[in-house]
Amino acid sequence: MAGVGHAGGKTIVLGEHSVVYGGPAIAAGIDRGARARATAIDKGPSRLFIRDWGISASEVDDDNDLVRAFRALLTAARAHGIHGHHEVEVDASLPPGGGLGCSAAIGVAIARSLDPRAAESTVLDWTMAWEQVFHGNPSGVDAAVSARGGCFVFRKGAALEPVRLRAPLYLCIGNTGITSSTKTMVDAVARLRERKAELVEQTFEAIRVLVNNARLAIEAGDRTALGRLMDLNQMLLSGLFVSTSEIERMCAVAREAGALGAKLTGAGGGGSVIALAATLGASDAILAAWKADGFGGFLASVVPDARGRELENGRAP
Repeated sequence: MAGVGHAGGKTIVLGEHSVVYGGPAIAAGIDRGARARATAIDKGPSRLFIRDWGISASEVDDDNDLVRAFRALLTAARAHGIHGHHEVEVDASLPPGGGLGCSAAIGVAIARSLDPRAAESTVLDWTMAWEQVFHGNPSGVDAAVSARGGCFVFRKGAALEPVRLRAPLYLCIGNTGITSSTKTMVDAVARLRERKAELVEQTFEAIRVLVNNARLAIEAGDRTALGRLMDLNQMLLSGLFVSTSEIERMCAVAREAGALGAKLTGAGGGGSVIALAATLGASDAILAAWKADGFGGFLASVVPDARGRELENGRAP
């Protein structure tokens, strides 16, 4: 018998790093992500294949992060009654280390393929076992948004709060081409916090204020204000030393091409950048400017419905 699971990636609109320490973050799901197919097999060990990356692993292979994460997810699933062994095949359409929740999307997809009827809370438990191997002390936002989709305020340990949109948000998502480790960047901020506790706490508090104001801007349909808040968030993240020259370059190029605001999304150190376009048509100029500068990108449109929670994604350049 075989089960199939799907999951999307995510962007952090504002709130990176502060969210790890209990601050709010605004996150939006995207339709690019992962699909997993789990087939029961007669003999163990269980095996994992990520075809897009040419990677295969067994739960009994020599330890590396992927093996440990796969084993942790299987252990969590078996504790909930998922017995036997499985061959799991994954298709992933997000770049690893791109700050778009790729690992969480894969984890959620695998969890759902092992038990397509599992409750969301169960899927999140299994996915967090997987995520903790890769990220050490993950906030949980990637897994939560990957499992649910939509646009939300996230606080660690609290329920997701839906954000109601008066108007669509057009987010251009570009990749620096540099892989980034969330665990490495989170650890780096933790070390900075140990050395300069007051400065980092002031930065976190400023980010919290920006996130709260950004929610108000989104719910009022004020894209201009949201863009300015994104720029301020990027400045504060640069002060935490998680930005890079490539990120700063992509933000500058996007702004020159008409973006209302631009910032890194995710842990930083590489990965991806998001830029807010004033209109759907304005996104073309931003994506074209990135392409001319050697960076790839695509458009994700966050669209309101009656509940203000729907996410619709569209065009690739």
